[in-house]
Amino acid sequence: MSYAHSFHIPVMGIGFTVDTPAKVAHYGISSAISLVDDILVEKMREFYCRKFDIPFQAISDKIDDFRAKRITAYLNLIDEIVKKKFEELKKSIHQKGGELEKYMEMLPDLSEIKLRFNHFIQNNNLKGLQQWLHQHLPLGSIDVNIMTKLDRETYKNNKKLPREYNDAHAALRGFAKSDLNSSVVLSAGMNPRLYSYMENFDDFYPNEKGEIKKRIILKVSDYRSALIQGKFLAKKGIWISEYRIESGLNCGGHAFATDGYLMGPILEEFKVNREALIDTTHKILVAALEAKGKTVPKQPMPILITAQGGVGTSDEHEFILDYYDVDSVGWGTPFLLAQEVTNVDDQTLELLSNAREKDLYLSGISPLGVPFNNIRGNTKDIEKQEFIDKNRPGSPCPKKYVEINKDFGEKAICIASRQYQFLKLKELRELHADNDEKYREEFDKVVEKACICVGLGTSALHKNKLDYRKEGPGVSVCPGPNMAYYSRKVSLKEMVSHIYGKSNIIERKDRPHVFIKELSLYVDYLKNKVGEMARPLTEKNEKYIETFHKNLSEGIEYYKELFNKKAEEFQGRKVQLIQSLDHFKEELNEIRLKVIGVLQ
Repeated sequence: MSYAHSFHIPVMGIGFTVDTPAKVAHYGISSAISLVDDILVEKMREFYCRKFDIPFQAISDKIDDFRAKRITAYLNLIDEIVKKKFEELKKSIHQKGGELEKYMEMLPDLSEIKLRFNHFIQNNNLKGLQQWLHQHLPLGSIDVNIMTKLDRETYKNNKKLPREYNDAHAALRGFAKSDLNSSVVLSAGMNPRLYSYMENFDDFYPNEKGEIKKRIILKVSDYRSALIQGKFLAKKGIWISEYRIESGLNCGGHAFATDGYLMGPILEEFKVNREALIDTTHKILVAALEAKGKTVPKQPMPILITAQGGVGTSDEHEFILDYYDVDSVGWGTPFLLAQEVTNVDDQTLELLSNAREKDLYLSGISPLGVPFNNIRGNTKDIEKQEFIDKNRPGSPCPKKYVEINKDFGEKAICIASRQYQFLKLKELRELHADNDEKYREEFDKVVEKACICVGLGTSALHKNKLDYRKEGPGVSVCPGPNMAYYSRKVSLKEMVSHIYGKSNIIERKDRPHVFIKELSLYVDYLKNKVGEMARPLTEKNEKYIETFHKNLSEGIEYYKELFNKKAEEFQGRKVQLIQSLDHFKEELNEIRLKVIGVLQ
C-alpha cells in the first residue's frame, strides 16, 4: 500500500482511538483501533449506525463467539463509513474549502500527491484530475491493535471454553474475518499460541503478486526481539510487513523498559541490518510456504521500519525519517489534545492541557504488573481512592479483561478487582499481624492497582454521550512524558501542520530533544530501580546494574558521535546537547559508584 503521510497515529488506551480511523482515514492518515473491549466496540457500533442511519442488530453476549463477531461487525462498519467518506471527498473537486481541499492542505508541501494535484489544477484539467484521484489517491489504513498478553481464558456456564475463545485469539479472529485490507499491530510481547493461530486464516498469506490483505505490524523495543519473532512467524509462513520500534520509556501507556538500550542506537541497528532481516526471514518464509502448498512470492516482500515515542517537533520527525531510513513516525500523545481525532472528555482534556513534568509519572497502577504512564488527578484514580476511603478497595470489575491472576484458585481474577484485593489484604493481615508498618507498605502496593481496562475506555462514552453507568464515570488516561510540552487544544489541521513544520504549537522553549528526554527517563528509571533493591545487592542485581550502566554509557557515546557528525541537523544545539550527555554520564557514574564502589 502507498501512504499519503509520513506519520501515523498509534493506538492510545482502549477508547481514545476506538473510532479515530472514521475521523482521519479519508484524509490519508493511518491510525489504529484497540481490540481489547468488545463491549465498548458494540456500543460504538450502535452509535455509528444511528449516526449514519444504518440498520443496527445487536450482537448478544449469549450467542456463540460473540466477541469475535462484534469485532468483525464493528470493523466492517468503520470500513464502510471510511470508504463512503473517501468517495464523497474525491467527488468534492469543485467545492471550495471542501474535504478534498483539506486533504491536500494537510499534505507536506513537497508531497508528490500535492504536486500532481496542483499540476492538474494549474492546467485546468479537472477531468484528468477526477480520473487520477479515483485511481491513485491513498486512503489511510484502518489498523487494529492486539495486546498479545491480554489473552484471558473464557468460560460459559462455568465451563472453560477452548483456547480459540481466549480474548486475544477471538480478537484476532474478528479482525481476520473482517473486510479490512489493513494491519494488526501486535504489542506487549510474544504469544506463541496466538502467533500459531494466525496460520488458520488465508488473509495473512501472500497472493501471486506478493500482496497480503491482512498484514502484521510487530511492535518491538530492540532488533534481537524483532529477529526472533520475525523468524518464528516466518516458519509458519507469516510475513511481518512492519517492525514498529517504540521507545521503552518515552511513550504513552505501558512502558516496557529495555536494559538501557536507547532509541538512537536501536534505530541504527535496524538501519544497518534491514536487508539482512528481509533476507533471513524471506528464506525461512519460502520454505514454510512451499511446505504448506501456499503461493510463494517471486521476490522478497518489503518490510517497513517505523518508529514512535516522544517525537514532538518537525525537526525530530524529519531527522528520524531521513537519517535512519524510517518509513513513518508515530505521533500519539499530542493527538489527545485534538478533539476531532480522539475521544477525550472535557475534564480529562483540561487535565492534559495543564500537565507539566511533575504531573506525569511512571506508575504501578496497571494490573498487568508493567510500569504504566499516568497523570496525577485523573478521575479514575480519584474514584479508586474513594473506594479505599470507604474501606472497600478494588474495582467491581465489570469487564474482566485482565483476569489473569490465579493466586486464589484455578479461575483467574484481576488484581485490581475488589475480590482479589479483599483476599490479598486478608492474607497480608495474617502474615504481618505483628508488623503494622510492613502491612501498610504492602497494603499500598495492593490497592494502587486501578481498573484501567474500564478506565481507558470510559472517555469514549463521555465524549459520545453514551451510557457509562455500568462502567462508572472514572477515566484513566496514559499520556507519554511528551504531554508536558503541549498546553492547548488543537485542530487536526493544526496538529498536522506542526508535524510538518508549517507552524509550531509548542509554546515552551525548554523542551529537551527527544533523545535527551529518553536518556533522562532511563537514568531516573535506573536510579529508582537501585533504590528499590535490598542491601547487600545480590549477584543478579549487581549484574543488572552493570548491564544497564554499560548500555546507557554506550548510548551516550553513540549520541556524542552522532551530534558531532550531524551538527548541521541540530541547528546550533550541538553544544547544549553534548553538555546534557555529559551531565547524564556523570549522574550514571555517581549511581554506579554509590552502589558498587567502582567508577569507570
